[in-house]
Amino acid sequence: MRATVSVSRLIAASAEQLYALVSDLPRMGEWSPENEGGTWRTPAKGAVVGARFTGKNRSGTKAWNTSCRLTEASPGKVFAFDVTAGPFRIANWRYEFEPVGGGTKITETWTDQRNGLARFLGKFASGVADRGEHNRAGMETTLARLATSIGE
Repeated sequence: MRATVSVSRLIAASAEQLYALVSDLPRMGEWSPENEGGTWRTPAKGAVVGARFTGKNRSGTKAWNTSCRLTEASPGKVFAFDVTAGPFRIANWRYEFEPVGGGTKITETWTDQRNGLARFLGKFASGVADRGEHNRAGMETTLARLATSIGE
């Protein structure tokens, strides 16, 4: 069964400004309670479809890296990527930006792509039993910190 979790927030900033922040991989660790940032892999130097990066993550005493590939990169509209760990498909993360009045509705979505074995092993690797609820709480924190970072 494939789970999807989405969280939205209206932030008083332009879609382009928020896209620039979310797609600045090293800075993601400023907002996310689990992701500690990412590093573009050579030869990628920025957010273009097909570019690859390594994500650093931590939950409590557990730390792990993931391999990621951009699936959508449309400034001010969508930033999305697939995540793998070793031979396992893990998830798709997606950020959508919708101008609303003087701000932007940003929606962060996580879609679980793990098979049963990856789901089972993930509990031990990350220390998280209920990944959906854990991610929902983390996404709410991420968007709140993102809003605070732009002075909201």
